Amino acid sequence: MTTAAPRGFGVPWPELNDGILYKDVVPSSDHETTLIQFYSSKYGNSAPVQGWLQRIQNGQVPLLQKNRTSVGYLSSLVTCHNVGFAGLEVVYHRLPWKEPGAPHFLGILYEDDNMIALNKPSGLQVLPGGLFQQRTVLSQLQWRDSKQSTLLSSQEPQPVPVHRLGRGTSGILLCAKTKIAKSRLSIYFADGTSLVGGKRNTTKEPSSVRKISKIYRALVNGLVDEDEVIITEPIGVIKYPGVAKGLYVASPSGKPALSKVKVLERNVQGNCSLVQVEIQSGRPHQIRIHLSFIGHPLLGDPLYVSGGKPGCFDSQSVDEGFAQDGGYCRPQHAVPGDCGYFLHAHQLLLSHPVTDEVIKITAPLPSILQSQGEA
Repeated sequence: MTTAAPRGFGVPWPELNDGILYKDVVPSSDHETTLIQFYSSKYGNSAPVQGWLQRIQNGQVPLLQKNRTSVGYLSSLVTCHNVGFAGLEVVYHRLPWKEPGAPHFLGILYEDDNMIALNKPSGLQVLPGGLFQQRTVLSQLQWRDSKQSTLLSSQEPQPVPVHRLGRGTSGILLCAKTKIAKSRLSIYFADGTSLVGGKRNTTKEPSSVRKISKIYRALVNGLVDEDEVIITEPIGVIKYPGVAKGLYVASPSGKPALSKVKVLERNVQGNCSLVQVEIQSGRPHQIRIHLSFIGHPLLGDPLYVSGGKPGCFDSQSVDEGFAQDGGYCRPQHAVPGDCGYFLHAHQLLLSHPVTDEVIKITAPLPSILQSQGEA
């Protein structure tokens, strides 16, 4: 059954988000730690030491509480020991800010009582992170759910994405609306990756075992010689300035990954190829990494170049300067969330998490990713 409907939802973004409150309880082992030391060590990826000093001096860490009683404002050099209590609660208020521009409308490709498949536009982040804390798919799902909820509504959790698409990637994003759907869909995605990793003892082919398969469209640099290519290069993590948890790259010591590439069309004049990619594992940025690994990075990709590595990787360190809100300045080199490439989650084939019915979902192709016969 193929389901696609020209309908959707989305609320325009407010000019400023709501900011964020971070609450922590100072452990007794940190009783001699100053406030600046506490935050700069626990949240070192959020801001440099001088940035945290600015935040504290601005009154963005106004409360120290115990038993809901305010102790008051603290200097950045005051220690928890000086205050005289272990187990104090500290609250950091990240002030509201204007997030970078992002689309807000989400098309609905399929929906029932258990799940919803969205057509995510390029430029919209799926989950909160970095500068995007409100302008995300998750926020739009929560706002839609709050409008539809009533006092008689069930105790089921709010709809949530069960996998991710890069901010610059468009197309099908699958979200669960019930606990059982979330659990089973998460297992489907995890099973595909574990099969590639050889963790399952099975004599069946992976394609006959998997409960879900994903097919993407992409436009890549250069003319791919072979009509079909299977890429099995492992994907690992390296340290990279401006990316706190490290950058995913092609690495012989990384985790197993498998992508099947089929050339749909070659544009000799434009020196690019239109390809279809089926991924049988779900490593972060897998398609971008694998295509660049074989010498054909996505057209317009600001980060990955031939070899499956970043184009601007060197020994430069993170800029210790800080922005207006105290956080790190935006890196001058490319980071994973940057857009500009052409990658679209086109088709999804899965067994329904409750009924086990086979469902095929298709997201309409952007014009630039259509072959001449499809245009």
